[in-house]
Amino acid sequence: MAVVDKAVAGGGEAQQPEPAAEASTFAELGVCRELVEACDAMGWKQPTKIQAGAIPHALQGRDVIGLGQTGSGKTGAFALPIIQALLEHRQPFFACIMSPTRELAIQIAEQFEALGSAIGLVCSVLVGGVDRMQQVLSIAKRPHIVVGTPGRLLDHLKDTKGFSLTKVKYLVLDEADKLLNLEFKESLDDILKVIPKERRTYLFSATMTKKVSKLQRACLRNPVKVEVSSKYSTVDTLKQEWYFVPADYKDCYLVHVLNELPGSMIMIFVRTCESTRLLALTLRNLGFKALSISGQMSQDKRLGALNKFKAKDFNILICTDVASRGLDIQGVDVVMNYDIPMNSKDYVHRVGRTARAGQSGYAVSFVNQYEAEWFKLIEQLLGREIPDRKVDMDEILILREHISDSKRIALTKLREDGGHKKRRKAAEDDDDEEEEAPRGHRQKSRSFKKSSRR
Repeated sequence: MAVVDKAVAGGGEAQQPEPAAEASTFAELGVCRELVEACDAMGWKQPTKIQAGAIPHALQGRDVIGLGQTGSGKTGAFALPIIQALLEHRQPFFACIMSPTRELAIQIAEQFEALGSAIGLVCSVLVGGVDRMQQVLSIAKRPHIVVGTPGRLLDHLKDTKGFSLTKVKYLVLDEADKLLNLEFKESLDDILKVIPKERRTYLFSATMTKKVSKLQRACLRNPVKVEVSSKYSTVDTLKQEWYFVPADYKDCYLVHVLNELPGSMIMIFVRTCESTRLLALTLRNLGFKALSISGQMSQDKRLGALNKFKAKDFNILICTDVASRGLDIQGVDVVMNYDIPMNSKDYVHRVGRTARAGQSGYAVSFVNQYEAEWFKLIEQLLGREIPDRKVDMDEILILREHISDSKRIALTKLREDGGHKKRRKAAEDDDDEEEEAPRGHRQKSRSFKKSSRR
């Protein structure tokens, strides 16, 4: 059995009990009939390894550290025990789940709502980029489950009347290694201060870092560690390859591979927000159905792009690492690393968007001369060499002129859009100044503008 169960007592030596026989159904894990039926409705026919390892311990009331590859079913591993406990002790604000990204928080809430639809489970999502008044109204319904990002969750704890987590029974940190980064540290510390110590705590992550280990000692009591893999790894059903490409020809190699994969659902990862839009526009000019998502977009636009991709209105999604964590988008066939990530662990999260839940998938990376060292570090992390592919250079050169024209048109559009935005912003600022100025001052200002035009 690939799952290793380790009882960690007070931060001391880990005890390793004999692994239990692997369960083939959710009922065998101790999941109640109502939730087994909910799993069937979602198409979950049998538990994944992380679910089989974590759920029995969670149902016994143990704290859990769950470590599993991206796409291994970690959300179900903590959602099912929480909902089953909720069936026995109905109360508002029963559980709080924190995630590092808005999209992942929304996705977790969707899974809770789907699993709990037959029992009237109410869930509230508290993330940035969304109207706070809508969230206040959601909190007023006294939800059973609160899912959020640390910053917005803390905002509501400070400012929203009647919202408190002082009676919460379950705390989950999903993608815990990311939550422990510096950007979340202060908010997370403040939230942990106002949550009761008598609670069940679950840490779930694809990777075990020193920070996760430190937090384990700080806020978990006698936890069980359930580990699908003891090292950074990718699933066996994922085929991985790479091309060594001259930096000036990267777009040509990308289009060459896209032409070989017509109709595939593809996620392309780039390094910067600016690159997502430029590449999407370039590909659309070439006839591909591509759209972009990045951290600079409003939450509504990000969700809109994701929904269009999920609905297969577009089959190519160009994104930054904002989309690499935890997102479960059904049917992604291919992940492409247009830019190689500087952090090797991000590669594991990126390619985990495909080959999920036992399905096959394909990951291809375009490595230029400046990124070769980073790619070697990725191979070292995985403990294996990824095979490279060659291509006839004549096939690449045929594409160059057409791609250059498409990119030039895309750059022109981006500059025009940028100019329009600046002019709109300047006009809005002028209007704001006139709104705030006394009447006499506004009249003088208009007279000055008229005289200037003369």
